[in-house]
Amino acid sequence: MKGLFADHIDLSAQVMQLRQKRQNVVAGNLANIGNPNYKARRFEFEEQLQQALQTGQGGRLTKTDPEHLPTGLDQARVKGDLSQETEFRVIQGEDAVDLDKEMAVQAENSLLYNVLAKVLQKSFSGLSETITKGGR
Repeated sequence: MKGLFADHIDLSAQVMQLRQKRQNVVAGNLANIGNPNYKARRFEFEEQLQQALQTGQGGRLTKTDPEHLPTGLDQARVKGDLSQETEFRVIQGEDAVDLDKEMAVQAENSLLYNVLAKVLQKSFSGLSETITKGGR
């Protein structure tokens, strides 16, 4: 998308899609909570996102030159990794999926998704106001 907020909107949209994929994986884990042979799955993308944004571990942009900071996102590098927990549990009667852990992941993911949606909403309302008032 080309325009005033192009990089910001594209990045937010891609991260929202990745968060939606994580939500689907967590929902699958919760749906299989009663299946003792099911191993919980994880969808991780934060490290790939940091690398694509050329950020350090602390989430701060790293300088490639003393005169400027990197700004681009290499979207092809951020796909996310789907993994399965391989820890073997021999506890009779317990589920293979930890309900508390899944609910915590779901809550955090939902919160961050909603924050991104609010950021996009504010961006579009600001753009709309600029267009409306700019014509006067």
